[in-house]
Amino acid sequence: MRQGQTVFDDDKFHDECGVFGIHGSDDAAALTALGLHALQHRGQEACGIVSYDGESYHTHKALGLVDSTFSNVGVIERLKGRSAIGHNRYSTTGEPALRNVQPMYADMDFGGFAVAHNGNLTNSQILRRELVERGSIFQSSSDTETIVHLVAVSRKTGVVERLVDALMKIKGAYSLVAFADGKVMGVRDPFGIRPLVLGRFGDAHVLASETCALDIIGADFVRDIAPGELVVIDNDGVKSIFPFEKSANRFCVFEYVYFARPDSFMEGRSVYEMRKRIGAELAREAPVSGADLVVPVPDSGVPSAIGYAEESGIPFELGIIRNHYVGRTFIEPTDKIRHLGVRLKHNANRKFIEGKSVILVDDSIVRGTTSRKIVEMVRDAGAREVHVRISSPPTKHSCFYGIDTPKSEELLASGMSAEQICAFIKADSLAYISHDGLYRAMKEPGRNAKNPQFCDACFTGDYPVDLTDFNQGKA
Repeated sequence: MRQGQTVFDDDKFHDECGVFGIHGSDDAAALTALGLHALQHRGQEACGIVSYDGESYHTHKALGLVDSTFSNVGVIERLKGRSAIGHNRYSTTGEPALRNVQPMYADMDFGGFAVAHNGNLTNSQILRRELVERGSIFQSSSDTETIVHLVAVSRKTGVVERLVDALMKIKGAYSLVAFADGKVMGVRDPFGIRPLVLGRFGDAHVLASETCALDIIGADFVRDIAPGELVVIDNDGVKSIFPFEKSANRFCVFEYVYFARPDSFMEGRSVYEMRKRIGAELAREAPVSGADLVVPVPDSGVPSAIGYAEESGIPFELGIIRNHYVGRTFIEPTDKIRHLGVRLKHNANRKFIEGKSVILVDDSIVRGTTSRKIVEMVRDAGAREVHVRISSPPTKHSCFYGIDTPKSEELLASGMSAEQICAFIKADSLAYISHDGLYRAMKEPGRNAKNPQFCDACFTGDYPVDLTDFNQGKA
């Protein structure tokens, strides 16, 4: 368990990271802080901003949330300049320590270079060993620092060319924002697994992980950065480069299921609408005869539960209320109160549950311990029956692309059937949405087994990018 987590956080998938960049605004640092605030759901361990005033770079990074890190006016005033990049972190590689907090900055022969990274490199350990053998000295345990060193040792001329040279050597899933030589740069990996969007704020251009970060500052959405696209933003505007061979788009489908904020748009789809469609598809695939009400497991289960209720005609109720003031920084429970379990975060709304047959809708089951406690809590509130419906297929495989998931053997669905999981969580019935059902909810005819339209490796084990470090570790 990571420092600063509650014991209950460990039974959920953890968010990846959020990136933000802006060029051409007098309030670059303040706008970046606001953008990171909108992206807080993507990483709550640490945050940082690097700005540039035309002569010098300015940096502020800290462990903790955006509001506590950047609420001090003096901090923002010190981050001078019309360009800035920022990052929210939840570590998927490297421990939660200040040395791993991004953006990462280094002085190079051409000047300063800063980079912030959402995703995970799957060959960083091999590259790291090669770089160390050549004399590179690493200051962190983060895979992002590999990119910094690859840029530093590149023989190419010009910062853009050196960044491209570095990108040609890495494998994995990534969206990057970088800054050097008066240019803010953004890039997505060739498969487009992780998100990145382009916006416009007056004369300034903005890069962000999600459109909700554009909304908070009043910027206009321009478009998604294409898979394999590198955009270069400077005083002359926006230029696009496509340095990679074209690959099939394999955007992470779990962004729609859980990670993205529901008010964001991704790849032309409303996240909220997709979650409602998932719920409706789940209602068609797994109805419950005689159920009295549909109850979401807050907060991520809410849109899918609304979709399930609308499609089935069964009333929707907030039968579980979440305590929003118990977060990742909550004090570790003592043994005396540990038995309270999920009640620290959730409480059953007894008046609407008692004597009822309840359909509980949640986004996923990881280890199953939280699901079991929630089912127990609903039963204790007097529910006659508890039927669990999950708005994603069974999660059987670890993610190596920027989501901090347990090892496969720790995932309940990797070793149990749906019937066995149902017995484990003590529900009356359990059903997951099917693979094809999830794709239909995404407005696809179904899953194309030969060329899947999304990255769904956590459900299927079909990894689009080679797991070089992992496979070498097994050898």
